[in-house]
Amino acid sequence: MGVSQRRASGQRGHQPRPRSARRPRYPQLPHLRKRQDGGHSRRIGPCCGGRWRLHTSGPPGPFAAGERPGGHDAQERVGGVPLTSSSPTLIAAASPTRWWQLLRHWEIGVGGVFAAALVAAAILAPVIAPYQYAAQDTRPGCQNAPPSPAHMLGTDDLGRDVFSRLLYGARVSLAVAFGVQLVDLLVGVGLGLLSGYYGGRLDHLIMRITDVMFAFPDLLLAILIMAIAPPSLLNVFVALGAVSWPSMARLVRGQTMSLRALEFVEAARALGASDARIMLRHVLPNLLGPVVVAMATGMASVILAESTLSFLGIGIQPPYPSWGTMVSSAMNSFRSYPLQVVIPAVTLACAVLAFNLLADGLRDSLDPRMRGL
Repeated sequence: MGVSQRRASGQRGHQPRPRSARRPRYPQLPHLRKRQDGGHSRRIGPCCGGRWRLHTSGPPGPFAAGERPGGHDAQERVGGVPLTSSSPTLIAAASPTRWWQLLRHWEIGVGGVFAAALVAAAILAPVIAPYQYAAQDTRPGCQNAPPSPAHMLGTDDLGRDVFSRLLYGARVSLAVAFGVQLVDLLVGVGLGLLSGYYGGRLDHLIMRITDVMFAFPDLLLAILIMAIAPPSLLNVFVALGAVSWPSMARLVRGQTMSLRALEFVEAARALGASDARIMLRHVLPNLLGPVVVAMATGMASVILAESTLSFLGIGIQPPYPSWGTMVSSAMNSFRSYPLQVVIPAVTLACAVLAFNLLADGLRDSLDPRMRGL
């Protein structure tokens, strides 16, 4: 039917639908949220556990500046700030900070508080301790004395203040523990990073060395080293550092082998980045989580190992205090004066437990697979 025939019969060629039945020119997509002022809020990506929200003052569409329909300002806004090509401003939505996410785990709170208190007490020992660690009270009745206002935790068989020696013993244990973790960080992480990244003969050589080290129990090998070397604080540090780095090297090597095959490493290599830059700028930052957890666990292990060596008489030597030395010297009078054994032993157990709790909390917080548990 032609146009003239339709006109003759009274039919209309185009009958527009009612406005309510028209399809909207700019459909509301699922990822858009209508704002009360007529604009939209679009989530465009995650940041720090929250969401970036891109606020626009009109319906979405490919409009140039000043052409957005609806009588609104055509510029896209983020948090009320105009978004232009020259100054792309993104404002993060309100979300819990990273530190709060860490503190949500009770292990971090309990272990971290006790570990921090222990470190503070060790640093401030010369200020907090009422006596020198080797000062003896030779007055009658001051040997093996019970707790009193003059001696908070009593005295030992030579009249030395137990509380003061406990604080100085914490300095010894923590100094050795931090020193050994520094060796793990430099030697273990360095060798593990090289072994996992390059592979081949270098990986084979380093791993065979670690296999030889793992053939002996750590404590037994440390005792063997201390039996050869004269007992001193430096030799304790060397012995425990020599037996602790293979575990860190194994851990870092495995993590590096899984990271070197990922896309961001391949992209950096394709862009011409050197091996040193890739390892230090791309691989190493992704190893911080497992390394921090391993160091927290290693602190507990080293404190216990140092006390064991001192208890056996091949570690820290008197008169310098160590928790293991304090327990060993009081064992002969344990039945008569049990507090001289119980106090340093309980302090040692609490220190080991605190660092283990801290390590467990850090692992649960830094591992994405454990955050929802």
